Amino acid sequence: MWDLASLGSSDSSPAKVIVKNLSSGTRVVLKSHYGYEVEEVKILGKERYLVAHTSDTLLLGDLNTNRLSEVAWQGSGGNEKYFFENENVCMIFNAGELTLVEYGSNDTLGSVRTEFMNPHLISVRINERRQRGTEDNKKLAYLVDIKTIAIVDLIGGYNIGTISHESRVDWLELNETGHKLLFRDRKLRLHLYDIESCSKTMILNFCSYVQWVPGSDVLVAQNRNNLCVWYNIEAPERVTMSSIRGDVVGLERGGGKTEVMVTEGVTTVAYTLDEGLIEFGTAIDDGNYTRAAAFLETLEMTPETEAMWKTLSKLSLEARQLHIAERCFSALGHVAKARFLRETNEIADQVSREYGGEGTDFYQVRARLAMLEKNYKLAEMIFLEQNAVEEAVDMYQQLHRWDECIAVAEAKGHPALEKLRQGYYQWLMDTQQEERAGELQESQGDGLAAISLYLKAGLPAKAARLVLTREELLATTELVEHITAALIKSELYERAGDLFEKIRNPQRALECYCKGNAFMKAVELARLAFPVEVVRLEEAWGDHLVQQKQLDAAINHYIEARCSIKAIEAALGARQWKKAIYILDLQDQNTASKYYPRVAQHYASLQEYEIAEELYTKGDRTKDAIDMYTQAGRWEQAHKLAMKCMRPEDVSVLYITQAQEMEKQGKYREAERLYVTVEEPDLAITMFKKHKLYDDMIRLVGKHHPDLLSDTHLHLGKELEAEGRLQEAEYHYLEAQEWKATVNMYRSNGLWEEAYRVAKAHGGANAHKHVAYLWAKSLGGEAAVRLLSKLGLLEAALDHAADNCSFEFAFELSRLALKHKTPEIHLRYAMYLEDEGKFEEAEAEFIRAGKPKEAVLMFVHNQDWEAAQRVAEAHDPDSVAEVLVGQARGALEEKDFQKAEGLLLRAQRPGLALNYYKEAGLWSDALRICKDYMPGQLEALQEEYEREATKKGARGMEGLVEQARQWEQAGEYSRAVDCYLKVRDAGSSSLVEKCWMKAAELSIKFLPPQRSLEVVRAVGPQLIGIGKHSAAAELYLNLDLVKEAIDAFIEGEEWNKAKRVAKELDPRYEDYVDQHYKEFLKNQGKVDSLVGVDVVAALDLYVEQGQWDKCIETATKQNYKILHKYVALYATHLIREGGCAQALALYVQHGAPANPQNFNIYRRIFTDMVSSPGTNSAEAYHNWADLRDVLFNLCENLVKSSEANSPAHEEFETMLLIAHYYATRSAAQSIKQLETVAARLSVSLLRHTQLLPADKAFYEAGIAAKAVGWENMAFIFLNRFLDLTDAIEEGTLDALDHSDFQDTDIPFEVPLPAKQHVPEAQREEVRDWVLTISMDQRLEQVLPRDERGVYEASLVAASTGVRALPCLITGYPILRNKIEFKRPGKAANKDNWNKFLMAIKTSHSPVCQDVLKFISQWCGGLPSTSFSFQ
Repeated sequence: MWDLASLGSSDSSPAKVIVKNLSSGTRVVLKSHYGYEVEEVKILGKERYLVAHTSDTLLLGDLNTNRLSEVAWQGSGGNEKYFFENENVCMIFNAGELTLVEYGSNDTLGSVRTEFMNPHLISVRINERRQRGTEDNKKLAYLVDIKTIAIVDLIGGYNIGTISHESRVDWLELNETGHKLLFRDRKLRLHLYDIESCSKTMILNFCSYVQWVPGSDVLVAQNRNNLCVWYNIEAPERVTMSSIRGDVVGLERGGGKTEVMVTEGVTTVAYTLDEGLIEFGTAIDDGNYTRAAAFLETLEMTPETEAMWKTLSKLSLEARQLHIAERCFSALGHVAKARFLRETNEIADQVSREYGGEGTDFYQVRARLAMLEKNYKLAEMIFLEQNAVEEAVDMYQQLHRWDECIAVAEAKGHPALEKLRQGYYQWLMDTQQEERAGELQESQGDGLAAISLYLKAGLPAKAARLVLTREELLATTELVEHITAALIKSELYERAGDLFEKIRNPQRALECYCKGNAFMKAVELARLAFPVEVVRLEEAWGDHLVQQKQLDAAINHYIEARCSIKAIEAALGARQWKKAIYILDLQDQNTASKYYPRVAQHYASLQEYEIAEELYTKGDRTKDAIDMYTQAGRWEQAHKLAMKCMRPEDVSVLYITQAQEMEKQGKYREAERLYVTVEEPDLAITMFKKHKLYDDMIRLVGKHHPDLLSDTHLHLGKELEAEGRLQEAEYHYLEAQEWKATVNMYRSNGLWEEAYRVAKAHGGANAHKHVAYLWAKSLGGEAAVRLLSKLGLLEAALDHAADNCSFEFAFELSRLALKHKTPEIHLRYAMYLEDEGKFEEAEAEFIRAGKPKEAVLMFVHNQDWEAAQRVAEAHDPDSVAEVLVGQARGALEEKDFQKAEGLLLRAQRPGLALNYYKEAGLWSDALRICKDYMPGQLEALQEEYEREATKKGARGMEGLVEQARQWEQAGEYSRAVDCYLKVRDAGSSSLVEKCWMKAAELSIKFLPPQRSLEVVRAVGPQLIGIGKHSAAAELYLNLDLVKEAIDAFIEGEEWNKAKRVAKELDPRYEDYVDQHYKEFLKNQGKVDSLVGVDVVAALDLYVEQGQWDKCIETATKQNYKILHKYVALYATHLIREGGCAQALALYVQHGAPANPQNFNIYRRIFTDMVSSPGTNSAEAYHNWADLRDVLFNLCENLVKSSEANSPAHEEFETMLLIAHYYATRSAAQSIKQLETVAARLSVSLLRHTQLLPADKAFYEAGIAAKAVGWENMAFIFLNRFLDLTDAIEEGTLDALDHSDFQDTDIPFEVPLPAKQHVPEAQREEVRDWVLTISMDQRLEQVLPRDERGVYEASLVAASTGVRALPCLITGYPILRNKIEFKRPGKAANKDNWNKFLMAIKTSHSPVCQDVLKFISQWCGGLPSTSFSFQ
C-alpha cells in the first residue's frame, strides 16, 4: 500500500509529492526538475511504477529501485496506455506511436510508429548482459505490419534490420545481448534471425512454447510432445530433444540449476537442463575462454560439445589466445591446424622469453596466423614490412605458389630469380603440369615451345588460340595440321573450324563447325561460301538448340529453314504461346489442328477461357473446351458451347451428374444453376425439398411452375403441420390461400384463439364467425353464450347453427338468450325435415313457425295433392289455386293435356294452358285456347309460329314454303316473296334455289320496279354464293343490270358468255372483261394461253417462274428487240449464277447486238472467260472460238451503229484481237510443230494485261517460254509472276520493279487482280524453278532483242516511235516478209503464215482450219495462196 502527500503553494496542483510505502515505510519524493506543478499521480503496474503529469512533462518512476524520469510530454487528453512488462523501460502507446522511456533518464529512449501494442509483439533489451568491448547495448524489435519486423538500435536511432515474412507474426523476442531475434508465425513455425549476418533460419515446426533461458543464449521450445533445447544458438541445427507428456508453462533458474516446468495432467513436473552447457555459453559471452575450455574438458564429445569446441576455437583465435585455440583444434581432430599452432606458440613463447611482452605481436606469429586464415597476401605484407624477403619466398615455395613467389622475387630483385624460374619450370614438368609450363613459355615469347607443351598436355584449344594470334605460326602448314588434328581428336570442332577458316579452307571449316554445333559461325560461313547449305544448317541449328533445351532460340531458326512443324513444336516446348499461335495460323487446317489443343490447355490454365475456347474450336476439339468450362465452373459458357456440338440428352446427363456432385458437397446454389441450365428445375426443387430449404424451393417453383406454387405451399404446410411446426405451416397455408387448412390445423390442436385470429384476418367476412361458432359449440351451454356475447356474434352463431342443421344447439341458444328467434328456428328446422323427406314432422314445424303455406308448397312439390289440399283448406285457403296449378303440371308431365287444361281453367289460369301448349309444340291447341280465352294475342301468336317454323330447319322450311304458297294463292305476293326469301339452306340447295327464283319471278311480275330491283339484288349474290352464276346473270339481265351480269359470268369463269354480253349489250365493258381474263391467266399460271392475249406479259411471267428456255423460245418468234431484251436478262441471270459459258453460248446462238446497255454483259463474259482456269489448252479452243465469234459479230454490228469508232468500239476490237490470239493459241497447242507459235501468242498477250489478269498472263507466258527453251524470257516472266502474287497478297502494286520491261509495250499500270489465278502448288513449283535458275551464272536477265534493238515482241520501237503491225498468227511485230489482207491493218508474217498452212496440210486439224476460216471472214478473204477448207 502507498500513501500520497502533497507539498506546495497550490492545493489543486502541488509542486512536490511524497510517495510512502505503508508496509516498509520507505518514501520517495516526486517533484518536477523544471518547477512544474504536479497535476496527477498514479501508482500502476502491480503498485511498483509511478506515473505523474505536469502541464508540459511526464514523470515516470520505478519505486523498487527509486529510478525517476521526467520527459517532455504534450498532453493528449489522457489517452496514453502504459506497459510495464520490462523492468528497465516504460512503453507508452498513444495514437499509433510507441514511446520508450528508460527509468532514471530524462530523455525519451526512442519513438516508433506501430499499431501493434501486444507485449508479445514488442521486445526491448537495455544492457541486460554486458559484453567486452560494448558499453551500451539498447535494441528494440517491433512489428511494422502483420508480416514485417523492424529492429532498431536505440542508441544511434537507426534501423539495423528489417524482416519481411510470408505469414503473420504472432510472437517475437530479442536475446539478452540483442544479437539474435526469435519470432513465430501463425503457422507455429519458429524462426531465428541473426542481426549481424541478416540471415533467417527456420528452426522448429509446430512450436507451442518458446523462451530464452535468463542470463544466457540458451533457447527452450516445445514441439508437440518434444522439449527442444539449443545450448549453442550459433549452431541452430544442433538441438537436444527429449519427450514430455504435457505442456511447458515456464522456466525457473536459481540455486545453480535451470528447470523447465511442464504440466502433466494435474501435476507440474520439472525437467532440469544441463547447467554446465548453459555456463559454457555464459563464459563465452563473458570472454572467459579459459573457463570455457576447462568446462569443455569435462564433457564427452557429442554433436553439441563439438559445436561448442568450434565456437571456442573461432573466438580464441580472434582473441589471440593461441594455446586455447590449439587445444580446441586438437579436440576437434584438426591435427594440421593444431601442429601449426603449436609451432606458432613455440615461436611466441620464445620471443616472449627473450624479449618480454606479448609474443603474439611478433611478426612471424602474425604472419603465421594470417597463413592459418589463408590470407597469404597479409602474411606477405607482414614479411616484407620486416624485409624478410627470403621468408616470404620460402612461404610461397612451401605452398607451391610459384607465381606469387616469382612476383615477390622480381619485385625485390632477388638474386636467385632465374634459378627460381627454372626451378618452377622443372617443377611443373616434374609434376606433369604441361599446361602451366606452356603458359610460362608463352609469357616468355617462345610460341613453338608453348604449342608443343599445350599439345602434350592435351590442350589443343590453347595451341589453336596461340596460332591464331600469330601470323608467322599460321604459315607453318605442318604445325597447323597437327593442331587441327588434335582439336578434332579432342572434339574441339569449333576451334578447328576457326583455324580452317583462318587458313581459307571453308569446306573443312564448315564440317567442323557443324560437328561442333557452332551453327552461328557455320551459317555465317555458308552465306558467303555455300548459300545452298544455309537452309539445311538453319534446321540443324534448330535441332541442336532443341537438344540443348534452348527452345526459344530454336523457333526462329526453324522458321528460317521453313520447317513449320518443328517451329511449332519448339514454340510449344518453349511456352512461347503467342508465337506458336502466329505460326499455326499460317498453316493448313490439317497440320494446325493437332497443336491448337495444346496451346488451348495453356490458356485454360491461365483462366483465359475465351482464347482457349477459340483455339479448341480451331483444333476441332470443342468437347475439350466444354470440359474446360465445366472444370472452371463456367456452366453458362459450357452449355452454350455444348449445345452446338453435343446432343441435348448428353448435355443434360453431363450437367445433372455435376449438379449431383455439387449437391453432395453442400453447394446447393451451384447445383441449382446447373439444373436450371439444362432446363431441369424440378431436380433443383427436389434437392431443396430434400434438404428442407423451403424458401429456395418456393422461389424455384414460383419461377418455373407458377401454376403449382399454391399446391407446393399447401404440400409444405401439411408436412410442417405433421412435424408440429405450426407457425411455419401457417405461413405456407396462407401463401397457398388455404386459410381453412390453417384454421383446421389450430382447431385440431385445440388452439381456438389462433384459429379465430387466422379466420378473422384471412377468411373473409363470415369465416371468423364460423370459427367462433365451432368454438362456442365445443364449449356448450352458458359458456358458449358468454363467449358469443363477448365476441358480439350471438345472433350470427344462432343463424349459423341453423344453417348447419345444428338445431339442438340453435334451440339451446334461443332458449337461453334469444327467445324471439324461436319461430325462425322452427321454420328452418321444418325446411331441414322437408329436405330429409320427413314430411309429417316438417308439416308440424311449419305450422309451429306460423308458415302453413310452406307446408302446402312442400306437399305440392312432392305431388301429394291430397295432403296439400288438406293443409291449404285447413290453414291457408289462398293456396288452393296453387295446388290446382301444381296438379296441372303433373298432368302435363304425364302428357294428359286434357286433364291439365281442366285443372288450369278451374284455377282460372288460361295463360298457363296456352304456354304449356306452345312448349309442347301443339300450336293448334294453343291457337284454339288463344282464340277462345285470349283473342287479343292471336296475331302475335301467329307471328311467333312463323319464327318457330324458320328455326326448325328442313321441317320448318317446308312449313314456310307451304305458308308462302298459301300467301301466293291468296294474292298476297309481297308476303309470299318475304316468305320465300326467308327460306335458307337446310340441306337442300335445289329447294332454296327454287324459292329464291320464285321470289324473284313474283317480284318482277307483280311487285313495283323498286321492290323487284331490291329482291333481285338480294337474290343474285345468294345464287352466286351457291355456284349458280348463270342463273344470277339471267336475273340481272332481266332488269338490264349488265355490269352485274358480266361480273357473275367472270366469277363463274364463263369468259365467252361474259365477252358476248359485253359485246352485244354494252361494248364499254369489253376491255374490262379482257383485263380480268389476263389477270385470271396470270394467277392460274396458264402462260401458254396468255401468249395469245399478251406476249410481253407472258414472257415476264416465264421470267418470274424461271422458265428461261420457254421464254427465249417464245421471244425468238417475236421481233429482234424483244428477243434481245430477254436474252440479255437470261445472260445476266446466268452470269450471276456463275454460268459464263452458258451466257456466251446464248449470244453465239442469237447474235450480239450493239446495244450500249449490253456492253457490260459482253465485258463481264470476256472478263470471266480470260480469268477462268483450265483455258490454256487445246481442249479450250471451242470456248475461245465462241468468244471470238461473238465479239466479231458485236464489232461488225458496232460498225453499222451510232457507236462506231467510239471508245467502246475500240475496246471491243481489242477484246476481239485478244480472243483471236487465245483461240489461235489453243489451235496451235494441238499440233506439236506449232508450239513456238503458241508460245509467241502467250508472250504477245502480255501487251494486253490491262484487260487480262496480269498474274495469269505472265504465268502462262513464262511456262510457254520455258517449254520451248526460252529460259531468259521464262525467268523474267515467271519472276514477274511471283512479284504479282506477292502484290496480290499485300493488296498493292506499289512495290513492283518495272526495270525488266523498260522500252517495251508491256504496260506497267495494270489492275491488281482481286485473287490468285494460279493454285498454290503451281506457284511453289514456279518459285522453286526461279530460285534454281537464278543460281545459274549463264542466265542473262534481259529480254531478247531484234534488229530494231528493242524487245522482239514489242510492236513499238522506243527509239523511233514507229509501230509495227502485229502478226495475225503470232502477235509478234511484222518487220519483213509481210502478207497483207484486204482489210486494212491486218497482216501476217510470211514465215509464220506458211508454217501455219503447212501444219494444217500435214495434220488436217479442224480447229486450225476454223482459225483460217475466221481470218478469212475477219480480214476480207485470204491472200492469193490458195487453201481449201474441206
